[in-house]
Amino acid sequence: MTTKNLMNLVVLDMAGTTVADGGLVERAFGAAAERLGEDPATMIDYVRATMGESKISVFRHLFGGDEARAQQANLAFEEAYGELVAGGLIAPIPGAADAIAELKEQGRTVVLTTGFARVTQDAILAALGWQDLVELTLCPADAGGRGRPFPDMVLGAFLRTGAVDDVRQIVVAGDTSYDMLSGVRSGAGIVAGVLTGAHDEAALKEHGATHVLTSVADLPAAIARAEADR
Repeated sequence: MTTKNLMNLVVLDMAGTTVADGGLVERAFGAAAERLGEDPATMIDYVRATMGESKISVFRHLFGGDEARAQQANLAFEEAYGELVAGGLIAPIPGAADAIAELKEQGRTVVLTTGFARVTQDAILAALGWQDLVELTLCPADAGGRGRPFPDMVLGAFLRTGAVDDVRQIVVAGDTSYDMLSGVRSGAGIVAGVLTGAHDEAALKEHGATHVLTSVADLPAAIARAEADR
């Protein structure tokens, strides 16, 4: 198989996929709601269903398109999540850093993506010591403002890295239905769901997962098997 046929661009989600946040997203949403005088219990089902989506998009929906209120809530969420991160309440998914290192050793370009704002993404990377782990990290604002389930961040990684010639050589991995939709809509050849985060195997498959893995730690071997079968 020639290099041009290899799956050499791997786009990985962060929270729930490479980063274990222990439910911090829900906690930060709850804190944000309370700071705005809202009842978190009225929002939590939608928050869980839309895990992986750009957070500002979630708040726009929750507040009925009231942009000022959504922006206020998003800022409160980012502040709350940042406080939790600063408190040392996140950690890598076991084996995630080793898997990324293995993918890079195989000559693959790895990109980390998130539905968080850049300030929160940078805080997570700093807390984990991951600032130099990959060559590119993307948040919705880096891709024109649209997060998942749109394919923009995946396609942004494709365009910015030039790592592959065809979107079918992209691998997308994430833990949510929206991660799967984003991968499918980008045309990625592998859309891998992992079971370390928000959604279960049925939901991941329903939204287009080509593979469902126990963890991102299993991704290098899954890619190698897929290439061998091509």
